[in-house]
Order: sequence, then C-alpha cells, then structure tokens
Amino acid sequence: MTSMDRRNFVHTTGAAVGAAALAPAILSGRGDQRVRLGIVGVGGRGTSLLELILRRADTDVTAISDIDPAALARAVDLVEQAGRRRPAGYHESEHDYEQLVLRDDVDAVIIATPWRWHAPMAVAAMRAGKRPGVEVPAAVTLAECWDLVNTSEATGVPCMLLENVCYRRDVAAVFRMVREGLFGELVHCRCGYQHDLREIKFHPGAEFGPGAEGEARWRTLHSVKRNGDLYPTHGIGPMATCLGVNAGNRFTVLTSMATKSRGLHQYAVARGGPAHPSARVTFALGDVVTTLIQCAGGETVVVTHDTNLPRPYSLGFRVQGTRGIWMDDGDVIYLEGVSERAHQWEPWAPYQERFDHPLWTRWAERATGAGHGGMDFFVVHAFVESVKRRVPPPIDVYDAAAWSAISELSERSVAEGGEPQAFPDFTRGRWVTRAPAFGLSDAF
Repeated sequence: MTSMDRRNFVHTTGAAVGAAALAPAILSGRGDQRVRLGIVGVGGRGTSLLELILRRADTDVTAISDIDPAALARAVDLVEQAGRRRPAGYHESEHDYEQLVLRDDVDAVIIATPWRWHAPMAVAAMRAGKRPGVEVPAAVTLAECWDLVNTSEATGVPCMLLENVCYRRDVAAVFRMVREGLFGELVHCRCGYQHDLREIKFHPGAEFGPGAEGEARWRTLHSVKRNGDLYPTHGIGPMATCLGVNAGNRFTVLTSMATKSRGLHQYAVARGGPAHPSARVTFALGDVVTTLIQCAGGETVVVTHDTNLPRPYSLGFRVQGTRGIWMDDGDVIYLEGVSERAHQWEPWAPYQERFDHPLWTRWAERATGAGHGGMDFFVVHAFVESVKRRVPPPIDVYDAAAWSAISELSERSVAEGGEPQAFPDFTRGRWVTRAPAFGLSDAF
C-alpha cells in the first residue's frame, strides 16, 4: 500500500464507514422535557456533578441529601446562586435519602456517596420509580450486583452507571475505530487504575477514618479490610464497550494476584512518624493487584489496580487486534498496512483528529471546562438525555453489575491463591442477542 493509498484509506474510513457504524439510534420520548433531579451526596464528586447539572437549561434540582450539614448548605447555596429555586435538604440521618427518592418532584437521582451506599441507594430509587445515575463502582459485593439487576428488572426502572472514562476523547475515538474494523478482530486488551492515592487516603497528614477529611474518612478503610481490585470500572468500562461485553460477548472467568502491602504503611510512617496510629495499622490491600479476565469470544483482558505506590497517573489502555494495536501510554498506534513503516509506532494525534467520535465533534464546545477533560459533561449529558427521552441509558444495569463484580471476584481469587472465579451472567443468557447501546449515537 502506497503512502497515498494509506492516506486515502484513513480518510475514507473515517468519513464513510463511520457514518454507517455510528448511525444514530432510534429514540422515543420527548427530548425537550425538563428533568427534576435529586442528588444524594455532595462532597467533592457530588458537588462537581451538581455544578454541571446547573449549567444545563433542561434540569431542576429539587432535593439534595447529605449527612454533612456544611456540604448540604454549600450545595443548596450553589443552586440558589445559579438562579434556581431552593431545593429541599435532607441531612438528619444516613437514611434520609429514603425520603428524597419518594418525592413527587423527583424524576431521577444522582448518587455520589461513599461506595458502600451506592447499591442500596440505587435500589431504593428504582423501587420508588426514580431512575438512578450511580457513581462508580455501582456495587461492592456480588450480592449488591444482583440486587441492582433484580430490582431494575422487577420494577422496569433503568439504572445508569456514571462511568465517565468511557467518554474520554481518545477512548471514544478508539471505540469508533474498533467498530469500523480498523484493528481487525480484537484479541487482547489491557487497562487499570494506576493512580497514586496516598494523599487522598491519608488527609491531612497521616490521618484516615472518622477524624480525617474528604475521602480519607471512608475510602482508606477499604484498603484496611479488602485485598483485590477495589476500583475496576474506570479501566474495564472502556475495554468492555470495545469488546461488546453484554452485547454479543461477556466476561466468563477471572484470576487475580496481589503483591505484598508496603506503600500505605511506609507513607503513614513518613507523614506521621512510627508512633502515629496509622503507622500501626495492618493494610490488607496489596500494592499492585493484577487481574486476568477471559471473555466468551476468546479475548483476554489484563486489569491492574495500583494506588499505593509513587507513580504518575495512567489507566494503561491497550487495544490489540489482528490488524493493529493502540496504547495510551505513549499515545501510539500501529495498523498493519496503514502505518507508514512496518513494525514502528506512529503518533496517535493524527488518528485522534481523523476518527474523533461524533459525540465529541457535536458537543465538544459544551464540554469545555467540564471535569476530567470534558468527560464529566458527557456522562451527565447521557444520563439526563436518557431520562428525558425515556430510553435505556448507554451504560446500563448489566454493565454496572458486570464491571463492578470484578471487585469481589478478584478478592476471592486473591484469597484463594489465584484460583479462577466464574463471572455470573447478569443478563441470564440475553448477552448473546442483546444489541450494543454505547457510543452508537451522536445524541448521547
């Protein structure tokens, strides 16, 4: 293939094939309706989501719940400062959200609380007939995963996992290229959550638990008690969409191993001294947890959880098929017969421009200034639009369950010396014929 042929191939693929592979889905319901939202949890994450909601002209925040009165007051003030009507506030107990979801002026609920509350709150919302948009992970245990699926099926109320990384601009472009066949048949993927969280797990100083600040009040306790991949969805979500998981493919089995635990202890000693209470805690979480997943289609996925050691941030994405490979570490790509030189990496940037996902080409301006490089706009937009149009969300309850299930399955495997663990089939066999939903429309 000549250089001119290669350029023509990339150009025509991006322009012509993309139109067919990413045709907008047929929508029902009205897209001009307003959505009345309740928000449960307005700490750092919940507040950032609230700010995005207040930028929209099609939403009303009618009720907010948070057990921290100061956080609740700050959130209510934000709504009023945006020129909106003052929302009702709930802060008396950890179960005040149960009153919020019963309100007649709430259509849907955004849940941005500590992890252990995600599934119970989403279940309560669905039972009340309100669509939940739940932060990640959607559940901590397999039982909670099944609670989400069973409740959604029993009530007929959809549940969306608010996994923003699926909308990352490069990830969305790679998803488009996968759909258009540029990587050939997918064979292997890699991903993970590789993020030094020591300053978040100990804050301020070496403190964690009830006397600490921010996520250190609750997140670090998971590292004390659990050993597995505690936070899988940022990595596995984008790879699952590329692999068609729950829509023609599924995860079948995983095996996980964990390293020794050293990073959190050493950090606590360095920040608080050897006599500090945190320095005397035994942390269960291995510093690096590696999980290998087998798919029904014959593909494998390596997922890495690495949050306790010094390192730059990376989700470590790799998408590899019979015709080429992309990796976000280094922002490189190689497509056999398309890349200029055999066996040599090309820079990713030109492909990003050519294969930019229609969601980004349509909504990039509105995403400017949104959190996480614009990703947060898209996940909020998808949730609100699916509620308005009364259609299933693009990341649904089966995705929420399958992606979140990695946590307990990996904990079991680590505890059993790497023994394989079978994935539940949350679709009950429907994955064989279910149509894909994510990323196939420029609407949401």
